[in-house]
Amino acid sequence: KFHVDNSLPSGFKRITTGDYTGSGYDRGHLCNSKDRTKNKKNNDATFNMTNILPQAADNNQGPWVKLEDFGRQLAGQGNELYIISGGHGLQFFIANGHVAVPAQTWKVIIVLPVGSNDVSRVTTATRTIAVVMPNSGSIGSDWRAYRVSVDQVEAITGFDFFSNVSSGIQAVIEGRVD
Repeated sequence: KFHVDNSLPSGFKRITTGDYTGSGYDRGHLCNSKDRTKNKKNNDATFNMTNILPQAADNNQGPWVKLEDFGRQLAGQGNELYIISGGHGLQFFIANGHVAVPAQTWKVIIVLPVGSNDVSRVTTATRTIAVVMPNSGSIGSDWRAYRVSVDQVEAITGFDFFSNVSSGIQAVIEGRVD
């Protein structure tokens, strides 16, 4: 069940499932429930409302979920994935102005074979996947249509992904489109 994040500081609006009622938007997981099934505590955390953003059904139930499924396939093949996701831009607000509906959703994934010392195992051959998807209807179901470079996601978000990796390797893996 979706639940309020009571760990927010006092004065912060605690978003509820009711804030999405009648909005026309899905409660879209940033970290999917199926990706946290090791124990109940981890799975419950994915239903925390601070792990949720408003997603158009065509986005959330289309290419977004297909990419999540693809990630689980990669993990099932002996890989571990680091996944970062979020929203960008603003369409408008729901919940009486308390919840921003992003214009786009984005996700960045780095894929490593299972092992240890992760940063030292990142090479110029390491696979990275990045997407930017319109948060709107009629976008199709193929996540591959929205592939971009990690550099492009960094440009729109202002984030610096994979900053612990050497700058030479980072330039290669962040500059290409998977």
